[in-house]
Amino acid sequence: MNRSLLVSYTPMIDYGEAWDKQKELVKAISDGQQQEHLLLLQHPPTYTIGSQQHPEHLLLSPEQLKEQGISIFQIDRGGDITYHGPGQLVGYPLLLLNGEHGLDLHGYLRNLEQVIINYLAKFGVEGSRKPEYTGVWVGDVKITAIGVKFNKCRHARGFVTSHRFAFNIKSGIQNEGFSGIIPCGIEEYGVTSLEDVTGQTFTVEQVARDIVPYFNEVFGYETIWEDANA
Repeated sequence: MNRSLLVSYTPMIDYGEAWDKQKELVKAISDGQQQEHLLLLQHPPTYTIGSQQHPEHLLLSPEQLKEQGISIFQIDRGGDITYHGPGQLVGYPLLLLNGEHGLDLHGYLRNLEQVIINYLAKFGVEGSRKPEYTGVWVGDVKITAIGVKFNKCRHARGFVTSHRFAFNIKSGIQNEGFSGIIPCGIEEYGVTSLEDVTGQTFTVEQVARDIVPYFNEVFGYETIWEDANA
C-alpha cells in the first residue's frame, strides 16, 4: 500500500523561513508526530553553500551581493554553492526512510534524479545523469541540482531526509544568479531551464502540480495536497 504524503506549494518564501520550517518538520517526523511532507516552493535570490566549502566559487563581493539583493546561507546539506531564485522550482522532500523504501543515500539521490528524468520525457526531452556529478542534465547543461541530508530518526530506525532538488523552469535564469557563482563548483558545464529545452512557456506552480504524480510513481506515495487551491 502506498504511503500518504502531504504536499504544499508556496509561491515565494524566504530561504531562512523555509529552512526553519524544514527543521521543525524533520524533528516532528523523527519523533513520530507528523506525516511525511513534500514542500514545493520558490525562493527570492539566494546562494546556499553546502559542506564542500569553496569560497572561491562565489564570484561576487559582499557589496555586489547587497546591490543585487542576493542573500547567502551556509547550510548543513552536502555539496557546494548553488543558486535559488524566482523561476526555479525547489522541492524539499521530508521523507522517513526506514527500510520500507529499500533506499540508502545513493538510491535516494538516484530516485530524485529519476523523477525529473521521467518528467522531462513527457516533453520528449532526454534527461540524463553524469556519473561524477549528482543532478539531472540535458546534454552537457544542468537542469536540476540536488543536495540532501539524512537526519537520524529518533522514534524508529532509519533517517528523515531534508534539503532539496532545484529544477530550473524559466528561460534566462542561467543569466541571473548563476552568473555570480561557479554552480556546484563545476566550471566545464553550464545550466539550462525547462523552457529553454522545450521551447514552451510554464509557470512554476504549473510544474509543481504536474510533477507530483511522477514523484509518487517513483517513490510510491499517495498525495494529500495541503493548500486550498489544489
